[in-house]
Amino acid sequence: MASLLRATATWGLIPWRGYCSRQGKLSKDFVEALKAVVGNSHVSTAAAVLQQHGHDESVHRCQPPDAVVWPQNVEHVSRLAALCYSQSVPIIPFGTGTGLEGGVCAVQGGVCINLTHMDRILALNAEDFSVVVEPGVTRKALNIYLRDSGLWFPVDPGADASLCGMAATAASGTNAVRYGTIRDNVLNLEVVLPGGQLLHTAGQGRHFRKSAAGYNLTGLFVGSEGTLGLITAATLRLHPAPEATVAAICAFPSVQAAVDTTIHILQAAVPVARIEFLDEVMIDACNRHSNLNCTVAPTLFLEFHGSEQALAEQLQRAEEITKCNGALHFSWAKEAEKRNQLWAARHNAWYAALALRPGCKGYSTDVCVPISRLPEILVQTKEDLQASGLTGAMVGHVGDGNFHCILVVDPEDAEELHRAETFAHQLGRRALALHGTCTGEHGIGLGKRQLLQEEVGTVGIEIMRQLKATLDPRGLMNPGKVL
Repeated sequence: MASLLRATATWGLIPWRGYCSRQGKLSKDFVEALKAVVGNSHVSTAAAVLQQHGHDESVHRCQPPDAVVWPQNVEHVSRLAALCYSQSVPIIPFGTGTGLEGGVCAVQGGVCINLTHMDRILALNAEDFSVVVEPGVTRKALNIYLRDSGLWFPVDPGADASLCGMAATAASGTNAVRYGTIRDNVLNLEVVLPGGQLLHTAGQGRHFRKSAAGYNLTGLFVGSEGTLGLITAATLRLHPAPEATVAAICAFPSVQAAVDTTIHILQAAVPVARIEFLDEVMIDACNRHSNLNCTVAPTLFLEFHGSEQALAEQLQRAEEITKCNGALHFSWAKEAEKRNQLWAARHNAWYAALALRPGCKGYSTDVCVPISRLPEILVQTKEDLQASGLTGAMVGHVGDGNFHCILVVDPEDAEELHRAETFAHQLGRRALALHGTCTGEHGIGLGKRQLLQEEVGTVGIEIMRQLKATLDPRGLMNPGKVL
Protein backbone atom coordinates (compact mmCIF):
# COMPACT_ATOMS: atom_id res chain seq x y z
CA MET A 1 0.00 0.00 0.00
CA ALA A 2 2.83 2.39 0.79
CA SER A 3 4.10 1.97 -2.75
CA LEU A 4 0.67 2.90 -4.06
CA LEU A 5 0.64 6.15 -2.09
CA ARG A 6 4.16 7.02 -3.25
CA ALA A 7 3.06 6.42 -6.83
CA THR A 8 0.60 9.29 -6.70
CA ALA A 9 3.41 11.76 -7.23
CA THR A 10 4.57 10.02 -10.42
CA TRP A 11 1.35 9.12 -12.24
CA GLY A 12 2.99 9.66 -15.62
CA LEU A 13 4.96 6.42 -15.19
CA ILE A 14 3.80 2.92 -16.07
CA PRO A 15 0.53 2.23 -14.18
CA TRP A 16 0.38 -0.44 -11.48
CA ARG A 17 -1.16 -3.45 -13.18
CA GLY A 18 -2.62 -4.95 -10.02
CA TYR A 19 -5.43 -2.48 -9.41
CA CYS A 20 -8.03 -4.81 -10.95
CA SER A 21 -8.75 -8.44 -10.35
CA ARG A 22 -9.85 -10.62 -13.23
CA GLN A 23 -13.46 -9.79 -12.36
CA GLY A 24 -12.74 -6.09 -12.96
CA LYS A 25 -12.98 -5.15 -9.28
CA LEU A 26 -10.51 -3.01 -7.38
CA SER A 27 -7.84 -4.99 -5.57
CA LYS A 28 -7.80 -5.12 -1.79
CA ASP A 29 -4.53 -3.17 -1.70
CA PHE A 30 -6.02 -0.36 -3.77
CA VAL A 31 -9.11 -0.12 -1.54
CA GLU A 32 -6.81 0.03 1.48
CA ALA A 33 -4.90 2.86 -0.20
CA LEU A 34 -8.18 4.77 -0.62
CA LYS A 35 -8.92 4.25 3.08
CA ALA A 36 -5.47 5.54 3.99
CA VAL A 37 -6.40 8.83 2.34
CA VAL A 38 -9.92 9.43 3.72
CA GLY A 39 -10.34 6.92 6.56
CA ASN A 40 -12.08 3.54 6.72
CA SER A 41 -15.55 4.97 7.30
CA HIS A 42 -15.39 7.09 4.16
CA VAL A 43 -14.85 4.27 1.68
CA SER A 44 -17.48 1.74 0.66
CA THR A 45 -17.60 -1.24 -1.67
CA ALA A 46 -21.02 -2.41 -0.44
CA ALA A 47 -23.23 -3.49 -3.33
CA ALA A 48 -26.16 -1.30 -2.28
CA VAL A 49 -23.94 1.80 -2.06
CA LEU A 50 -22.37 1.09 -5.44
CA GLN A 51 -25.82 0.68 -7.02
CA GLN A 52 -26.97 3.95 -5.48
CA HIS A 53 -24.04 5.76 -7.08
CA GLY A 54 -24.32 4.09 -10.49
CA HIS A 55 -27.32 6.03 -11.76
CA ASP A 56 -29.05 9.39 -11.71
CA GLU A 57 -32.71 10.14 -12.38
CA SER A 58 -32.46 9.38 -16.09
CA VAL A 59 -33.55 6.32 -18.02
CA HIS A 60 -29.93 5.22 -18.50
CA ARG A 61 -29.27 1.85 -16.87
CA CYS A 62 -27.34 1.65 -13.64
CA GLN A 63 -23.59 1.18 -14.11
CA PRO A 64 -22.07 1.11 -10.63
CA PRO A 65 -18.51 2.07 -9.73
CA ASP A 66 -16.14 -0.33 -7.98
CA ALA A 67 -15.83 1.87 -4.88
CA VAL A 68 -17.31 5.06 -3.44
CA VAL A 69 -15.23 7.49 -1.38
CA TRP A 70 -16.27 10.58 0.59
CA PRO A 71 -13.42 13.12 0.81
CA GLN A 72 -13.68 15.67 3.61
CA ASN A 73 -11.56 18.42 2.09
CA VAL A 74 -9.77 19.49 -1.07
CA GLU A 75 -6.52 17.83 0.02
CA HIS A 76 -8.35 14.51 0.14
CA VAL A 77 -9.72 15.09 -3.36
CA SER A 78 -6.27 15.93 -4.69
CA ARG A 79 -4.70 12.82 -3.15
CA LEU A 80 -7.53 10.59 -4.35
CA ALA A 81 -7.28 11.95 -7.89
CA ALA A 82 -3.51 11.44 -7.93
CA LEU A 83 -3.84 7.92 -6.55
CA CYS A 84 -6.49 6.89 -9.07
CA TYR A 85 -4.67 8.49 -11.97
CA SER A 86 -1.37 6.85 -11.08
CA GLN A 87 -3.09 3.46 -11.27
CA SER A 88 -5.26 4.17 -14.35
CA VAL A 89 -8.46 3.95 -12.32
CA PRO A 90 -11.45 5.88 -13.75
CA ILE A 91 -12.75 8.77 -11.61
CA ILE A 92 -16.45 9.67 -11.48
CA PRO A 93 -17.50 12.81 -9.56
CA PHE A 94 -20.83 12.59 -7.71
CA GLY A 95 -22.99 15.35 -6.21
CA THR A 96 -26.67 14.82 -5.44
CA GLY A 97 -27.39 12.40 -8.28
CA THR A 98 -30.23 14.51 -9.70
CA GLY A 99 -28.88 14.65 -13.27
CA LEU A 100 -30.91 13.53 -16.26
CA GLU A 101 -28.24 12.41 -18.76
CA GLY A 102 -26.49 9.46 -17.08
CA GLY A 103 -23.57 11.64 -16.05
CA VAL A 104 -22.70 9.56 -12.97
CA CYS A 105 -22.86 6.13 -14.63
CA ALA A 106 -19.51 4.38 -14.18
CA VAL A 107 -19.28 2.99 -17.71
CA GLN A 108 -15.77 1.64 -17.08
CA GLY A 109 -16.07 1.05 -13.34
CA GLY A 110 -13.59 2.90 -11.18
CA VAL A 111 -13.90 5.14 -8.12
CA CYS A 112 -16.88 7.39 -7.51
CA ILE A 113 -15.85 10.48 -5.54
CA ASN A 114 -18.91 11.64 -3.61
CA LEU A 115 -18.35 15.30 -2.71
CA THR A 116 -21.39 15.85 -0.49
CA HIS A 117 -19.42 15.82 2.79
CA MET A 118 -17.62 18.97 1.66
CA ASP A 119 -20.56 21.22 2.48
CA ARG A 120 -19.14 24.44 3.91
CA ILE A 121 -19.88 27.97 2.80
CA LEU A 122 -16.33 29.26 2.79
CA ALA A 123 -16.78 33.02 2.35
CA LEU A 124 -19.58 35.53 1.90
CA ASN A 125 -18.61 38.87 0.36
CA ALA A 126 -21.93 40.68 0.73
CA GLU A 127 -20.71 44.04 -0.51
CA ASP A 128 -19.21 42.37 -3.58
CA PHE A 129 -22.31 40.21 -4.17
CA SER A 130 -20.36 36.95 -4.15
CA VAL A 131 -20.03 33.76 -2.12
CA VAL A 132 -17.64 30.79 -2.12
CA VAL A 133 -19.13 27.33 -1.60
CA GLU A 134 -17.85 23.79 -1.41
CA PRO A 135 -19.37 21.12 -3.69
CA GLY A 136 -21.71 19.67 -1.07
CA VAL A 137 -23.65 22.94 -0.68
CA THR A 138 -27.03 22.84 -2.42
CA ARG A 139 -28.92 25.82 -3.78
CA LYS A 140 -31.58 25.60 -1.04
CA ALA A 141 -28.94 25.43 1.70
CA LEU A 142 -27.20 28.49 0.27
CA ASN A 143 -30.39 30.54 0.10
CA ILE A 144 -31.29 29.60 3.67
CA TYR A 145 -27.83 30.81 4.71
CA LEU A 146 -28.36 34.06 2.78
CA ARG A 147 -31.87 34.67 4.08
CA ASP A 148 -30.96 37.56 6.41
CA SER A 149 -28.35 39.14 4.13
CA GLY A 150 -30.74 40.71 1.62
CA LEU A 151 -29.13 38.57 -1.11
CA TRP A 152 -30.03 35.35 -2.89
CA PHE A 153 -28.79 32.95 -5.54
CA PRO A 154 -31.51 32.73 -8.18
CA VAL A 155 -30.39 29.89 -10.50
CA ASP A 156 -33.03 27.26 -9.83
CA PRO A 157 -33.08 23.98 -11.81
CA GLY A 158 -35.95 22.62 -9.72
CA ALA A 159 -34.10 19.83 -7.95
CA ASP A 160 -32.13 20.78 -4.83
CA ALA A 161 -28.93 20.17 -6.74
CA SER A 162 -25.43 20.82 -5.50
CA LEU A 163 -24.11 24.16 -6.73
CA CYS A 164 -20.82 22.75 -8.03
CA GLY A 165 -22.75 19.98 -9.75
CA MET A 166 -24.88 22.67 -11.36
CA ALA A 167 -21.69 24.33 -12.58
CA ALA A 168 -20.38 21.03 -13.91
CA THR A 169 -23.52 20.48 -15.99
CA ALA A 170 -24.14 24.14 -16.98
CA ALA A 171 -27.51 24.03 -15.25
CA SER A 172 -30.23 26.59 -15.73
CA GLY A 173 -33.82 26.75 -14.51
CA THR A 174 -36.90 28.83 -14.03
CA ASN A 175 -35.22 32.18 -13.23
CA ALA A 176 -32.78 32.21 -16.13
CA VAL A 177 -34.91 34.54 -18.27
CA ARG A 178 -34.04 37.36 -15.87
CA TYR A 179 -30.94 36.30 -13.92
CA GLY A 180 -29.12 34.10 -16.42
CA THR A 181 -27.93 30.51 -16.20
CA ILE A 182 -25.28 29.10 -13.89
CA ARG A 183 -22.73 29.98 -16.58
CA ASP A 184 -23.58 33.67 -16.11
CA ASN A 185 -23.28 33.41 -12.33
CA VAL A 186 -19.96 31.60 -11.78
CA LEU A 187 -17.03 33.93 -11.12
CA ASN A 188 -14.30 31.43 -10.24
CA LEU A 189 -13.79 27.71 -9.72
CA GLU A 190 -11.37 25.64 -7.70
CA VAL A 191 -10.71 22.46 -9.68
CA VAL A 192 -8.66 19.36 -8.88
CA LEU A 193 -7.19 18.19 -12.16
CA PRO A 194 -6.84 14.48 -12.96
CA GLY A 195 -3.27 14.18 -11.67
CA GLY A 196 -4.11 15.95 -8.41
CA GLN A 197 -2.97 19.48 -9.33
CA LEU A 198 -5.11 22.34 -7.99
CA LEU A 199 -6.36 25.01 -10.40
CA HIS A 200 -8.14 28.29 -9.62
CA THR A 201 -9.69 29.18 -12.96
CA ALA A 202 -9.71 32.96 -12.37
CA GLY A 203 -6.82 33.09 -9.91
CA GLN A 204 -6.86 32.17 -6.23
CA GLY A 205 -9.31 34.21 -4.17
CA ARG A 206 -10.43 36.41 -7.04
CA HIS A 207 -14.09 37.39 -7.39
CA PHE A 208 -14.18 40.31 -9.82
CA ARG A 209 -17.24 41.09 -11.92
CA LYS A 210 -15.35 41.15 -15.21
CA SER A 211 -11.92 40.46 -16.63
CA ALA A 212 -10.11 40.43 -19.97
CA ALA A 213 -7.14 38.47 -18.64
CA GLY A 214 -6.23 35.48 -20.76
CA TYR A 215 -8.39 32.53 -21.74
CA ASN A 216 -11.70 31.97 -19.97
CA LEU A 217 -10.78 28.89 -17.94
CA THR A 218 -13.86 29.24 -15.76
CA GLY A 219 -16.05 28.95 -18.82
CA LEU A 220 -14.13 25.86 -19.92
CA PHE A 221 -14.99 23.94 -16.78
CA VAL A 222 -18.61 25.10 -16.53
CA GLY A 223 -20.48 22.43 -18.44
CA SER A 224 -17.54 20.01 -18.60
CA GLU A 225 -19.62 17.33 -16.83
CA GLY A 226 -16.76 16.01 -14.71
CA THR A 227 -14.67 15.08 -17.77
CA LEU A 228 -11.85 17.57 -17.16
CA GLY A 229 -11.54 17.70 -13.37
CA LEU A 230 -13.35 17.77 -10.02
CA ILE A 231 -14.84 21.08 -8.94
CA THR A 232 -14.07 21.51 -5.24
CA ALA A 233 -15.26 25.11 -4.76
CA ALA A 234 -17.23 27.69 -6.70
CA THR A 235 -17.33 31.45 -6.36
CA LEU A 236 -20.85 32.53 -7.30
CA ARG A 237 -22.49 35.84 -8.14
CA LEU A 238 -25.32 36.83 -5.81
CA HIS A 239 -28.26 39.15 -6.46
CA PRO A 240 -30.33 41.50 -4.29
CA ALA A 241 -33.44 39.80 -2.99
CA PRO A 242 -36.52 41.36 -4.65
CA GLU A 243 -38.57 43.81 -2.60
CA ALA A 244 -41.81 42.13 -3.63
CA THR A 245 -42.86 39.10 -5.68
CA VAL A 246 -46.05 38.19 -7.52
CA ALA A 247 -46.85 34.89 -9.24
CA ALA A 248 -49.43 34.54 -12.00
CA ILE A 249 -51.05 31.72 -13.92
CA CYS A 250 -52.75 31.93 -17.29
CA ALA A 251 -54.44 29.24 -19.40
CA PHE A 252 -54.78 29.37 -23.19
CA PRO A 253 -56.86 27.65 -25.85
CA SER A 254 -53.76 26.34 -27.67
CA VAL A 255 -50.02 25.82 -27.47
CA GLN A 256 -49.57 28.45 -30.18
CA ALA A 257 -51.42 31.09 -28.13
CA ALA A 258 -49.33 30.38 -25.02
CA VAL A 259 -46.03 30.59 -26.88
CA ASP A 260 -47.07 33.71 -28.82
CA THR A 261 -47.84 35.34 -25.48
CA THR A 262 -44.36 34.49 -24.22
CA ILE A 263 -42.74 36.18 -27.20
CA HIS A 264 -44.98 39.24 -26.96
CA ILE A 265 -44.21 39.68 -23.25
CA LEU A 266 -40.48 39.57 -23.97
CA GLN A 267 -40.81 41.91 -26.94
CA ALA A 268 -42.72 44.37 -24.74
CA ALA A 269 -39.72 44.41 -22.36
CA VAL A 270 -41.81 43.27 -19.41
CA PRO A 271 -39.04 42.24 -16.95
CA VAL A 272 -40.57 38.87 -16.12
CA ALA A 273 -38.50 36.79 -13.69
CA ARG A 274 -40.00 33.44 -14.66
CA ILE A 275 -42.20 32.35 -17.53
CA GLU A 276 -42.85 28.62 -17.70
CA PHE A 277 -44.96 26.65 -20.16
CA LEU A 278 -46.91 23.49 -19.30
CA ASP A 279 -49.09 21.67 -21.80
CA GLU A 280 -52.49 20.26 -20.87
CA VAL A 281 -51.07 16.80 -20.10
CA MET A 282 -48.53 18.31 -17.70
CA ILE A 283 -51.14 20.53 -16.03
CA ASP A 284 -53.43 17.55 -15.50
CA ALA A 285 -50.55 15.57 -14.00
CA CYS A 286 -49.61 18.48 -11.70
CA ASN A 287 -53.23 18.85 -10.59
CA ARG A 288 -53.21 15.23 -9.46
CA HIS A 289 -49.73 15.13 -7.99
CA SER A 290 -49.67 18.52 -6.25
CA ASN A 291 -53.36 18.96 -5.44
CA LEU A 292 -53.86 21.93 -7.73
CA ASN A 293 -57.11 22.93 -9.38
CA CYS A 294 -55.83 24.51 -12.58
CA THR A 295 -57.73 24.57 -15.87
CA VAL A 296 -56.54 21.63 -17.97
CA ALA A 297 -55.20 23.58 -20.94
CA PRO A 298 -51.85 24.89 -22.21
CA THR A 299 -50.70 27.17 -19.41
CA LEU A 300 -48.09 29.75 -18.47
CA PHE A 301 -46.75 30.15 -14.93
CA LEU A 302 -45.20 33.62 -14.48
CA GLU A 303 -43.40 35.47 -11.73
CA PHE A 304 -42.52 39.14 -11.39
CA HIS A 305 -39.94 40.76 -9.09
CA GLY A 306 -39.58 44.41 -8.11
CA SER A 307 -41.14 47.21 -6.10
CA GLU A 308 -44.86 47.27 -5.39
CA GLN A 309 -45.39 50.00 -7.99
CA ALA A 310 -43.31 48.21 -10.61
CA LEU A 311 -45.18 44.95 -10.03
CA ALA A 312 -48.54 46.60 -10.58
CA GLU A 313 -47.35 47.93 -13.94
CA GLN A 314 -45.82 44.58 -14.95
CA LEU A 315 -49.00 42.67 -14.07
CA GLN A 316 -51.21 45.09 -15.97
CA ARG A 317 -49.07 44.91 -19.10
CA ALA A 318 -48.75 41.11 -18.96
CA GLU A 319 -52.48 40.65 -18.50
CA GLU A 320 -53.20 42.90 -21.48
CA ILE A 321 -50.89 40.81 -23.64
CA THR A 322 -52.44 37.51 -22.52
CA LYS A 323 -55.93 38.79 -23.34
CA CYS A 324 -54.80 39.81 -26.82
CA ASN A 325 -53.75 36.20 -27.36
CA GLY A 326 -57.09 34.73 -26.25
CA ALA A 327 -56.24 33.77 -22.68
CA LEU A 328 -58.93 31.80 -20.89
CA HIS A 329 -58.10 33.51 -17.60
CA PHE A 330 -55.31 35.39 -15.81
CA SER A 331 -54.96 35.18 -12.03
CA TRP A 332 -52.17 36.21 -9.69
CA ALA A 333 -51.13 35.96 -6.05
CA LYS A 334 -48.80 37.85 -3.73
CA GLU A 335 -49.16 35.51 -0.75
CA ALA A 336 -46.04 33.42 -0.21
CA GLU A 337 -48.08 30.28 0.50
CA LYS A 338 -49.92 30.42 -2.81
CA ARG A 339 -46.79 31.32 -4.75
CA ASN A 340 -44.84 28.50 -3.15
CA GLN A 341 -47.61 26.02 -3.94
CA LEU A 342 -47.54 27.00 -7.60
CA TRP A 343 -43.77 26.76 -7.98
CA ALA A 344 -43.55 23.57 -5.92
CA ALA A 345 -45.93 22.02 -8.44
CA ARG A 346 -43.74 23.23 -11.30
CA HIS A 347 -40.58 21.92 -9.67
CA ASN A 348 -42.26 18.56 -9.08
CA ALA A 349 -43.41 18.29 -12.71
CA TRP A 350 -40.87 15.50 -13.32
CA TYR A 351 -42.40 13.38 -10.57
CA ALA A 352 -45.93 14.34 -11.61
CA ALA A 353 -45.14 13.03 -15.09
CA LEU A 354 -43.67 9.81 -13.71
CA ALA A 355 -46.88 9.28 -11.76
CA LEU A 356 -48.71 8.94 -15.09
CA ARG A 357 -47.18 5.45 -15.35
CA PRO A 358 -46.06 4.20 -11.93
CA GLY A 359 -43.01 1.98 -12.08
CA CYS A 360 -41.72 3.49 -15.32
CA LYS A 361 -38.79 5.84 -15.93
CA GLY A 362 -38.55 9.36 -17.28
CA TYR A 363 -36.79 10.22 -20.54
CA SER A 364 -36.37 13.97 -20.93
CA THR A 365 -35.51 15.97 -24.01
CA ASP A 366 -33.82 19.35 -23.56
CA VAL A 367 -33.69 21.34 -26.77
CA CYS A 368 -33.34 25.11 -26.92
CA VAL A 369 -33.98 27.29 -29.98
CA PRO A 370 -33.93 31.00 -30.82
CA ILE A 371 -37.06 32.60 -29.38
CA SER A 372 -38.43 33.39 -32.84
CA ARG A 373 -38.48 29.67 -33.73
CA LEU A 374 -40.12 28.56 -30.48
CA PRO A 375 -43.76 28.56 -31.70
CA GLU A 376 -42.83 26.49 -34.74
CA ILE A 377 -40.94 23.78 -32.87
CA LEU A 378 -43.35 23.57 -29.94
CA VAL A 379 -46.42 23.14 -32.11
CA GLN A 380 -44.70 20.57 -34.35
CA THR A 381 -43.34 18.67 -31.35
CA LYS A 382 -46.78 18.55 -29.76
CA GLU A 383 -48.17 16.98 -32.95
CA ASP A 384 -45.29 14.49 -33.12
CA LEU A 385 -45.75 13.52 -29.48
CA GLN A 386 -49.45 12.85 -29.98
CA ALA A 387 -48.71 10.78 -33.08
CA SER A 388 -45.90 8.78 -31.45
CA GLY A 389 -48.10 6.78 -29.11
CA LEU A 390 -45.72 7.61 -26.26
CA THR A 391 -46.88 8.81 -22.85
CA GLY A 392 -45.41 12.24 -22.39
CA ALA A 393 -45.89 15.84 -21.37
CA MET A 394 -44.30 19.13 -22.36
CA VAL A 395 -42.87 21.72 -20.02
CA GLY A 396 -40.27 24.40 -20.45
CA HIS A 397 -38.45 27.61 -19.67
CA VAL A 398 -39.92 29.22 -22.73
CA GLY A 399 -38.52 32.65 -21.93
CA ASP A 400 -35.14 31.17 -22.97
CA GLY A 401 -36.45 29.09 -25.87
CA ASN A 402 -35.77 25.95 -23.81
CA PHE A 403 -38.36 23.20 -23.30
CA HIS A 404 -38.59 19.53 -22.36
CA CYS A 405 -40.68 16.59 -23.43
CA ILE A 406 -40.87 14.27 -20.45
CA LEU A 407 -41.49 10.83 -21.91
CA VAL A 408 -42.54 8.11 -19.45
CA VAL A 409 -41.29 4.76 -20.70
CA ASP A 410 -40.80 1.18 -19.57
CA PRO A 411 -37.02 0.70 -19.72
CA GLU A 412 -37.55 -3.05 -20.07
CA ASP A 413 -39.63 -2.57 -23.22
CA ALA A 414 -36.98 -2.37 -25.95
CA GLU A 415 -39.43 -1.33 -28.65
CA GLU A 416 -40.90 1.52 -26.59
CA LEU A 417 -37.46 2.68 -25.51
CA HIS A 418 -36.36 2.70 -29.15
CA ARG A 419 -39.38 4.84 -30.08
CA ALA A 420 -38.53 7.28 -27.29
CA GLU A 421 -34.91 7.51 -28.40
CA THR A 422 -35.98 8.02 -32.01
CA PHE A 423 -38.40 10.77 -30.96
CA ALA A 424 -35.72 12.49 -28.85
CA HIS A 425 -33.09 12.40 -31.59
CA GLN A 426 -35.59 13.63 -34.18
CA LEU A 427 -36.45 16.54 -31.90
CA GLY A 428 -32.77 17.28 -31.31
CA ARG A 429 -32.12 17.41 -35.05
CA ARG A 430 -35.16 19.65 -35.59
CA ALA A 431 -33.73 22.06 -33.00
CA LEU A 432 -30.37 22.04 -34.77
CA ALA A 433 -32.09 22.75 -38.10
CA LEU A 434 -33.66 25.81 -36.48
CA HIS A 435 -30.21 27.06 -35.34
CA GLY A 436 -30.74 25.84 -31.78
CA THR A 437 -28.98 23.35 -29.50
CA CYS A 438 -29.66 19.74 -28.53
CA THR A 439 -29.34 20.61 -24.82
CA GLY A 440 -30.21 23.83 -23.04
CA GLU A 441 -29.37 22.78 -19.50
CA HIS A 442 -29.14 19.01 -18.90
CA GLY A 443 -25.84 18.41 -20.67
CA ILE A 444 -24.62 15.81 -23.16
CA GLY A 445 -23.90 12.90 -20.81
CA LEU A 446 -24.29 9.51 -22.45
CA GLY A 447 -27.18 10.08 -24.80
CA LYS A 448 -26.43 13.16 -26.89
CA ARG A 449 -22.87 12.58 -28.06
CA GLN A 450 -23.87 12.12 -31.69
CA LEU A 451 -26.03 15.24 -31.59
CA LEU A 452 -23.10 17.20 -30.13
CA GLN A 453 -20.99 16.24 -33.14
CA GLU A 454 -23.74 17.39 -35.49
CA GLU A 455 -24.12 20.63 -33.52
CA VAL A 456 -20.52 21.84 -33.30
CA GLY A 457 -19.08 20.11 -36.37
CA THR A 458 -15.89 18.19 -37.04
CA VAL A 459 -13.50 20.99 -36.17
CA GLY A 460 -15.36 21.81 -32.95
CA ILE A 461 -15.27 18.18 -31.81
CA GLU A 462 -11.58 17.88 -32.65
CA ILE A 463 -10.76 20.97 -30.56
CA MET A 464 -12.75 19.50 -27.66
CA ARG A 465 -10.87 16.21 -28.00
CA GLN A 466 -7.54 18.05 -27.93
CA LEU A 467 -8.55 19.94 -24.78
CA LYS A 468 -9.63 16.70 -23.16
CA ALA A 469 -6.38 14.98 -24.14
CA THR A 470 -4.33 17.86 -22.73
CA LEU A 471 -6.04 17.89 -19.34
CA ASP A 472 -6.84 14.17 -19.12
CA PRO A 473 -4.36 12.31 -21.36
CA ARG A 474 -5.41 8.91 -20.01
CA GLY A 475 -9.11 9.54 -20.49
CA LEU A 476 -9.96 8.60 -16.89
CA MET A 477 -12.13 11.57 -15.86
CA ASN A 478 -15.75 10.44 -16.12
CA PRO A 479 -15.06 8.37 -19.24
CA GLY A 480 -17.73 7.81 -21.87
CA LYS A 481 -19.43 11.18 -21.35
CA VAL A 482 -19.67 14.14 -23.73
CA LEU A 483 -17.16 12.89 -26.33
